[in-house]
Amino acid sequence: MNGVTLTKDASLPGAAASPSSAARARTARRRAAGLGGCLALLALVAFASVALGAKPLPVDEVWRALTAPTGTDADAVVRELRVPRTLLGLLAGAALGVAGAVMQALTRNPLADPGLLGVNAGAAAAVVSAISFLSVTSLSQLVWWAMAGAAVVALLVHALGGGRRATPVRLALAGTAATAALHGYVNGVQLLDTAALDRMRFWTVGSLASATTDVVVQILPFLTAGFLLTAAVARPLNALALGEDSARSLGANLNRTRLLSLLVVTLLCGAATAACGPIVFVGLMVPHLVRAVTGPDLRWSLPYCAVLAPVLLLGSDVLGRLVARPSELQVGIVTALIGGPLFIHLVRRARRTVTL
Repeated sequence: MNGVTLTKDASLPGAAASPSSAARARTARRRAAGLGGCLALLALVAFASVALGAKPLPVDEVWRALTAPTGTDADAVVRELRVPRTLLGLLAGAALGVAGAVMQALTRNPLADPGLLGVNAGAAAAVVSAISFLSVTSLSQLVWWAMAGAAVVALLVHALGGGRRATPVRLALAGTAATAALHGYVNGVQLLDTAALDRMRFWTVGSLASATTDVVVQILPFLTAGFLLTAAVARPLNALALGEDSARSLGANLNRTRLLSLLVVTLLCGAATAACGPIVFVGLMVPHLVRAVTGPDLRWSLPYCAVLAPVLLLGSDVLGRLVARPSELQVGIVTALIGGPLFIHLVRRARRTVTL
């Protein structure tokens, strides 16, 4: 009888904890399996980006160009044009997706975009200034100008937003004001200098067409630093989602978290914008959709964003190349066409939720 009693008593704690532990384990396995599926989808889209384009190439010829090049025209198209373009799409997509997730977690606004800090506008202003006033034409040089412009504007927005006393609302207002002013400057310079307009027109709509290995190598250090810093801010941003008071009680340093998060967004979004131009909606759509699968936990949403954002960017780039053969539709236009209706839907749903 005592044995029966001991068995029953010993099983009570396990009976209370087991369903919760089992549910968490199932959720983790399901999310891990989903992430594996997303990686497989990314590999498929990346191969499509290399195999498909304005110039049709048989799949076996593409594979031979990748594995055993012989110096043919197909080898040049694949290895010198499509592979760097695909690599840039992978890196820029991951950067925009992660930057968007960090920005939305920082502001606690599911409709926030990485460009909210004025990073895109700062990069555009620096590029148009370098082209118009300094006659800079090399894309590899323009990348450095764009990064410098993004960094300067991010610092300015942080200062205007209150510095150490900055809040998400102040940062958003300062970023919006800076973006409006810089857009006016960029448009004015382009109207006065038609040569600058011609050189910038593809960059300003967002494009992967000018991708080279040199550009990929140049932005890689910035992206690496940004991704490493993202790992450092994920935990305090998770705490911040509970509210500022709760985050402080959990030991989070809010000022440091905000500053590091701004640095992450500047590095990732600045590097992607410098190489590809301001590509809209990727950093807005992907994190918002990912949260429907993973919830707000950044430990899962960040890896999902890093995988699914390149899927969207490369998929849009491939679509733009196929629908306008033998020319192509710039990737920034395709993502805007996809993202515009979705953004309207999200705003309408958010307004309906608030009304209810």
